[in-house]
Amino acid sequence: MKHSIFYILLFLFGLNTYSQTVITGRVTEENGEVLSGANAYLLGTYDGTSSNENGVFKFKSTKKGMYVLLVQLLGFEPYSRNVELNGDTIKINVQLKEAFNELNAVTITAGTFEAGDKKKAVTLTPLDMMTTAGAAGDVYGALQSLPGTTTNGESGRLFVKGGDSEESQTYIDGSLVSVPYNSSAPNLATRGRFNPFMFKGTVFSTGGYSAEYGQALSSILLLNTNDMPAEDQLDLSILSVGAEIADTKLWKGGAITGTLSYNNLQPYMSLAPQNYDWVQAPKSGSGAISLRQKTAKTGMFKFYSSFESGGFTLNQQNLDLGGKPFEYRLGNDNYFMNASWNGKLGDKWAMNSAASFTNNKDIIDFDQTRVAKKIQGVFLKNVFSYPFCDQFLLKFGGELSEKSFTQNVQMPAETHDNSFTNRTFSGFTEAQVYASSKFVTRIGGRVEYSDYLQRLVASPRVSSAYKMNENSQLSVAYGWFFQNPLDDYLLYTNQLKPERADHYTLSYQSSINKRTIKVELYYKDYKDLVKQNGESFYLPTSYSNLGSGYATGLDFFWRDNKTIKNGDYWVSYSYLDTKRNYRNFPGTAVPTFASKHNLSVVYKHWLAGLRSLVSVNLKYSSPRVYNNPNSTVFNGEKMLPYRSLDLSWSFLYRQNIIIYGAVTNIPGFKNEFGRRYAGSADANGQFPSDAIEPASNRFFVVACFITLTKKGTANQLDKIE
Repeated sequence: MKHSIFYILLFLFGLNTYSQTVITGRVTEENGEVLSGANAYLLGTYDGTSSNENGVFKFKSTKKGMYVLLVQLLGFEPYSRNVELNGDTIKINVQLKEAFNELNAVTITAGTFEAGDKKKAVTLTPLDMMTTAGAAGDVYGALQSLPGTTTNGESGRLFVKGGDSEESQTYIDGSLVSVPYNSSAPNLATRGRFNPFMFKGTVFSTGGYSAEYGQALSSILLLNTNDMPAEDQLDLSILSVGAEIADTKLWKGGAITGTLSYNNLQPYMSLAPQNYDWVQAPKSGSGAISLRQKTAKTGMFKFYSSFESGGFTLNQQNLDLGGKPFEYRLGNDNYFMNASWNGKLGDKWAMNSAASFTNNKDIIDFDQTRVAKKIQGVFLKNVFSYPFCDQFLLKFGGELSEKSFTQNVQMPAETHDNSFTNRTFSGFTEAQVYASSKFVTRIGGRVEYSDYLQRLVASPRVSSAYKMNENSQLSVAYGWFFQNPLDDYLLYTNQLKPERADHYTLSYQSSINKRTIKVELYYKDYKDLVKQNGESFYLPTSYSNLGSGYATGLDFFWRDNKTIKNGDYWVSYSYLDTKRNYRNFPGTAVPTFASKHNLSVVYKHWLAGLRSLVSVNLKYSSPRVYNNPNSTVFNGEKMLPYRSLDLSWSFLYRQNIIIYGAVTNIPGFKNEFGRRYAGSADANGQFPSDAIEPASNRFFVVACFITLTKKGTANQLDKIE
C-alpha cells in the first residue's frame, strides 16, 4: 500500500514537471545594445526572473492558459505581451524603448549660451558673469569673453557672428529693452544701462533662436531678474567711481528693493592718464525700485522701475578747420519700467505676460549745433503654453511694439525736425516635440507687420538636437530673421522693407566630469539690407533694400574646473569670415566691426588662505579694417590688433564685507581703432585725420561691498561673481 502511494505521487510529480512552460528571451535597446537587470515575469504570478549580463532571461511556469508577460527596467517603457502557457518553450526577443524623462531629455543648444542656477547644461553661471576680469561689472563686457563675439573697443556694444551691434536685442523678464546702453559720444565705448546684480540668469542666443523673439538679425540676450530674497538686507557699495545703497524689505509672499546710486569718473581720471581732453568727467545719478509678489500658489509678479540722469563734456578737434577744438556736451535722461507675471491657468495652461516702457532723451551740443533726440518705446507681450503630454509642448502668443523717435537739429542757419512712429504687431506659434529623451525638434513660425512700413513678413524656424550619449549631443538650427531698418533711415523714408538674415547652425557640445567643450559652425545669409545710394541723406529716394552680405565661421569653447584644484578656466576662440554691401558701401567689403580671429582666455582661482578669488582675462582680436578716403581701396586699411590682459581680485575681509579691485590692460598694450577723417579734403587734396584711441589705456576700480542683515552672514559675493 505504501509503495502504491509512493508511485502515484511520483507519477503526479513527473506529470507536473513535464507540463511546465519554459519562457526565455533576450532584452535589448532599440539600437541592439543588451540590457541586464530587466525584470521579466507573468502578471499576477510569482513566476519570473531578471536578465543576465548578456540580456538573457529564462524561467519556468506550471500555469496553464493565457497570461501577460511583463518586462520592466527603470528608465524604459514597460513591455507587455500575451503568451499561452501550454507546456512548450516560448522564445521572445524584447526591445525596450527608452522612457521619456524631461529632466534627462536632450536640450537644444545650437547658438545658445546659458547662465542660470537651474539649467541642466550651463556653460557659465551668474557668478561667472560678474567675476570675469575686464567686464568691469558690465553684462555686455562679460559676454565678450564668449565665442561668437568681437570686441570693438571704441563701442563697448555686442557684435555677434558678423552682425552689427544694432542687430542684437535685449529682453528683461520677457519684455524688450528699447535703449539697453548708456549714451556716449562717437568712438567712445559705452556700457550696459542696467545693474548686473539684479539678474539671476542669462540666456545669450547667438543665432537660430526661438520664434518667440523677433526684430533681431544676429542675437538675443535674455536677462531674468532675481526672485524672492531670503531676508531683509541693506547693501552699501563704495567704489572709486561712485557709491550705491540698496535696501530690501520682505513681507509674506513679497519683497521690495530700493536703490540709489551716484557715479563720477573724475577721481579716476585725475589718477589715470586720459587720451581725451575732458572738460567735465562723466557722472550720473540714478534710482530704482524692484517689487516682487507671489500670487496664488504658482504665480509671480515682478515690477522694476528706474530713472537715470547724467552727462559729460569733452574737447574734440574739428578736422575740417585745421584741428580747431570745440566742446562736445552730452546730457541724457532715461526712464525705464518693466513688469511681468508668470503663472498657471488651471492644471496645465501657463501664461507669461510682460510689458515695458522706455523714455530716453539725449541733448547733444557741439560746434554751434544742438541735437535733441527722444525715443519712446512701449512693449506688450502675452505667451501661452500647454503640454498635451510630456513629449509635446505647444507655445503661442502675440506682442505689440511701438517706437516713437524724434530728432530736432538746430544749426545757426537752419533747423530740422524729423520724427516717426512705428507699431509692429507680431504673433508666433511653436511646438516642441520629443521623439524620445534623445531626440527633440522645435518647429515654429512668426509673423510681423509694421504699420509704418506697411509690410508683413513671415519667419519659419526649426531646430533639433540629438543626444549621442549621456554627455554629448548634436544640435542644428535654421530660420529666417527680420528686423526693421535703423531709426536714422526711418526718419526720412517709410518705403523700405525689413532687413533679413537666414541662419544655418550646427553645434556639438559635451560635458563630463566638470569639463565642457562646445564647437559650432554657422552660416548667415543677409538679404534686403539697406543701401544709401545718394549723398542727400534726407531724401527718401536715397535709400533702397539692394544690400546683401554673408557671415560664416567657427566658434570654439572649452571650460575646465576640474583639473586644477580651486582653479577654473575657459578658452573661447572664434573664426569669422564676413562681407557686406550695405549702407554707404561702394561695393562688397569686410565691415569695420568684424575681426577674423578672436581669442579670450579666462582663469579664476580661489585662494583659501587669503579668502580671495582672483580672475585673469587675456583677450586678443586680429586687426579690423577701416576706410581711408585718401586711398582708392574701400576699407583697405587695417587697425592695430586688440590686446588686453585684465585682472580682478575679490577679498572676503569679513563674512559681510568684501573688498574688490580690478584693472584692465595691465601691460599697457597700445590699442587703436582706426582713424577718423575730415569731411572734405585740404589744399593738398588729402583728408586730414587723427587716431581713434580708447578713452584711457587702462581702467581701474576699487570697491568695498558691505551687507547688513540680522543674521550677519550674508554678503554680496554673488554680485562680484
